[in-house]
Amino acid sequence: MADAGSIRIGHLSTLYHTAFLLRGSEILHGLGIRADWRLFASGPDIINAMEAGTLDLGYIGLPPVIIGIGRGLPLACIAGGHVEGTIIVGGPGTRTFGGCGSMRAFLSQCAGKAIGTPPQGSIHDVIVRELLREHGIADVEVRNYPWADFLADALGSGEIACAAGTPALAVTARRYGNARLVVPPDQLWPFNPSYGIVVMREMLEQEGLLLRFLAAHEQACERIRHDPAACARTVAATTGMVDEAFVQEAYRISPKYCAALPREYIESTMRFVPVLHTLGYIPRPIGEKEIFEPSLIARVHPGRHHYSDGMEEWSNLPPGKNRRDTR
Repeated sequence: MADAGSIRIGHLSTLYHTAFLLRGSEILHGLGIRADWRLFASGPDIINAMEAGTLDLGYIGLPPVIIGIGRGLPLACIAGGHVEGTIIVGGPGTRTFGGCGSMRAFLSQCAGKAIGTPPQGSIHDVIVRELLREHGIADVEVRNYPWADFLADALGSGEIACAAGTPALAVTARRYGNARLVVPPDQLWPFNPSYGIVVMREMLEQEGLLLRFLAAHEQACERIRHDPAACARTVAATTGMVDEAFVQEAYRISPKYCAALPREYIESTMRFVPVLHTLGYIPRPIGEKEIFEPSLIARVHPGRHHYSDGMEEWSNLPPGKNRRDTR
């Protein structure tokens, strides 16, 4: 377990998580936190590391967390971070959701083909499988890839007809291939919890440390909402893999950021429970209190949530102007 000032954090390559922003800034240091950052390929991989006792905290989509709880792990989601972070991309011949007029019509065009997603049990995998089940589409394969980065190549080579992933996948597909965004994030699963801050329940004993971390996480969420251009520069420099325009585009595709755990977030998460049970991913229904411990973030972020507020495009304001100047 972490000591009073250090914490072992598992995170993904997902650009819109606050992980890269916290890694590349002085926010944590200013709150007296020493972070040991560890990169993983997927949420299920983070769950496995937490089970092995090598992580204290993880940035994870909630379906893998529910699966972990289902196999006996004492996990707790203590904060949110972002909602509606799953999109679908397709090649030039793929009709968009808007052009098809319904989800059933959109999915039917993939008959006899495959839709690629990150590993089995990831939020993207679960959403695609549930949509296929809900709309009675039986002849579309869901093909899982160990790293989300493999999806764009699989799409370009024709291995898959479409791919589900994070907003960065849409940016990559447009920039480096001939694919495009065909289903935007708000058309797949309303308020779906694209990631939360999750700990082993024994970490709840480190209340002071977690409150400081959540204060940093909330501060980072607010920076993304209010100054996406500056955050994009920090994230691009921290990753060393993309430029700031790439990060800003990913932010804009799915602009719903906040650290709170409102009822909408929790209720959307609970919709995954019967789906995961039906898919055979969990052996029994998992209760809300087994998944969430909202008391800490309620102290850090009281009041209403900001997921639906969107982002301020500070980069579009004249030099020297800020939000107060434009009211």
